Amino acid sequence: MAALLLTFASAPLGWWPLTFVSVTVGVMIFIGRSVGGALLVGVVFGAVFYLTHLVWVGQFLGPVPWLALAGVEAILFGVGAVPITLAYRWSSHYGSRGLAQLVAVPILVAALWTAREVVMGVWPYSGFPWARLGMTQVDGPIAEVASWAGVSGLSFLIVTVCAAVVQWIRAGGFRFARGLLPAAGVTVLLVVMPQFPTTAAGDFRVGWVQGNGPAGYFDDKAPGDVLAAQLAATAPLYGQPMDLLAWPEGGVDADPLRDPVAAAALDRVVQAAGAPLLMNAATHRGEGIFNTSLLWTTNPDDRQVHDKANPVPFGEYVPDRWFYELLAPGLVGLIQREYTPGTNPPLVQVGGVGVGLAICFDVIYDTVIWDGARAGAQLYVFQTNNADFRGTDENLQQLAFARMRAIETGRAVINVSTVGTSQVIAPDGATLDSVGVDTAAAGVTTVPLRTGLTPATFIGPWLTGPLVFAAGAALTVVGLHHRARMRG
Repeated sequence: MAALLLTFASAPLGWWPLTFVSVTVGVMIFIGRSVGGALLVGVVFGAVFYLTHLVWVGQFLGPVPWLALAGVEAILFGVGAVPITLAYRWSSHYGSRGLAQLVAVPILVAALWTAREVVMGVWPYSGFPWARLGMTQVDGPIAEVASWAGVSGLSFLIVTVCAAVVQWIRAGGFRFARGLLPAAGVTVLLVVMPQFPTTAAGDFRVGWVQGNGPAGYFDDKAPGDVLAAQLAATAPLYGQPMDLLAWPEGGVDADPLRDPVAAAALDRVVQAAGAPLLMNAATHRGEGIFNTSLLWTTNPDDRQVHDKANPVPFGEYVPDRWFYELLAPGLVGLIQREYTPGTNPPLVQVGGVGVGLAICFDVIYDTVIWDGARAGAQLYVFQTNNADFRGTDENLQQLAFARMRAIETGRAVINVSTVGTSQVIAPDGATLDSVGVDTAAAGVTTVPLRTGLTPATFIGPWLTGPLVFAAGAALTVVGLHHRARMRG
């Protein structure tokens, strides 16, 4: 049940208070377990959550990828439950009403839980940081904390509150009122902390287009159909002043660097719009194939390129292909294209304005967002293609990430999709403009520009990695102390 509550707390339902209920129960069930018991209970918790939260994965290639991804995530979740159980076991000799149990243990449990999120976000095959506690709070009163501590920091504070409540209950509950002070103190901090203020730097007019073309992997289409849909949906914007025109991921189904017909069509768009076009296509350069966002201008010398940093394993490339072809040759054989990870900065300059970028699932990777902010992004454009997940919750879960990134960085976000949901998001996460799924639409929205780095984007890279080592070191110290005490 606790795992289902976490699913309900996540988009699209977004019942954010349930996160605290789920985590509180989720922490309690690991107390007093054996290592094997913690592993088993953790795997069951993870399986229920990931199977329900990621059911949309099966839309693309059927149940095998869905079960495989949910299964791997569940196993990793279960493995991460073992250190939490050990933390409770090894700290059991401390007095139930002392600072060690009421303060130190909740902090240690929170560090271990968050460390698990961090590790799952980078491993294996670049990880899958899709389901994090902090992301469930985008509609809640504590979302602003992400601008100070980042998404992982918000996860850490959520678990700290829940684990502190558990320790208060274990110490006597309402018969020990002052034992609730640690949880209450952190909760008050979460609620009253405002969003970190970034500095206003003017306005920027962005035209955005959701073409609703046949952009899915298995959609019935002919070459050029996706581009034609984008062109048709863009036409109503011509004549409206704009600083940038943004198209979604996969909005051009040809390589304009090699296809003169596609290049000529994009030149006409730029001329008619009176603004550069931020578009996306698969490009062939050198020995690699890249998922590329191009700032297209009629002058080739002024064009700028960003390649997706984290191609999706088993979607945009197949790691260890020889091995997985032995397991599922039919499914693996469907994925012919092998995208190369990009290494160029996630930023383009438009008339002196830095535009941060993230292509589709790159929005879930902290480093892509932080790199854009530190490189000078004053707003973000997230380009995505949700066509393979039509009729599922995938686009709304990804949209929650886009909104949280606006809050985390204090910058406006234009999240533009091929088929929906596209939104223009203010720096505080509020929706300025929106169009739903399976609709061809376009608009021009004026968004605020912001400068200045939030603490999350500045110190985030220095927190997540060290957190994993700090959690492991702290658990080791507690374990050694426990062992020494047992010998004594």
